[in-house]
Amino acid sequence: MYSISQILPFLIIICNVVISMQGFSNGDFFNKYKFSVAGVQKGQYYRLITSGFLHADWQHLLFNMLTLYFFSDSLIAIIGGVNYLILYFLALVLGNALSLYFYRRQPYYTAVGASGAVVGILYSFILFEPQARILVFILPMPAYLFGIAYLLYSLYGMKAKSDNIGHSAHFGGAIAGFAFTLFIYPELWLIHRGTVLLLLIPIVLLFVLRKQL
Repeated sequence: MYSISQILPFLIIICNVVISMQGFSNGDFFNKYKFSVAGVQKGQYYRLITSGFLHADWQHLLFNMLTLYFFSDSLIAIIGGVNYLILYFLALVLGNALSLYFYRRQPYYTAVGASGAVVGILYSFILFEPQARILVFILPMPAYLFGIAYLLYSLYGMKAKSDNIGHSAHFGGAIAGFAFTLFIYPELWLIHRGTVLLLLIPIVLLFVLRKQL
């Protein structure tokens, strides 16, 4: 028998799939609920949340939901369902808020995806299990290296501007994952200090290079 906490990731995944499918088939729906700098600046703050349940295509949706699925159970077992849910939505909103900050002078900027929330979950997990092995193209990689590589790729995505994915939101999600996890488990700073510092590298790079992105 599954507990409510164990069911949470499945409920989130179902919501993402259903809403994303609606967005795939209905352009008006997609445009109404995607993240839009101009929209948020006009007071449409719901976009900070709704955009996190839309995706650019099936590949984007599948990658985000698989990543969420693989890390959720282990993280819930550590921090509990309530903290997991708080972190998910905190990372989602902070991810889009950071995008709003970076692109505040570009009202045409739009994005979709649960990536900010997923990266928040991922980074929280990594703080607890930095040496966990993650399969990347069938090759095992330490979790902390995967986290660093993920954000470095996001830097590239921000620079390339070749898709409708909210790469900048990944960093807001990572920051939320960091801050919230260290807030509720401050001892992790002492236990995994080296990992914390390594994971901060791409975040620092973002703010150093922000004018070039």
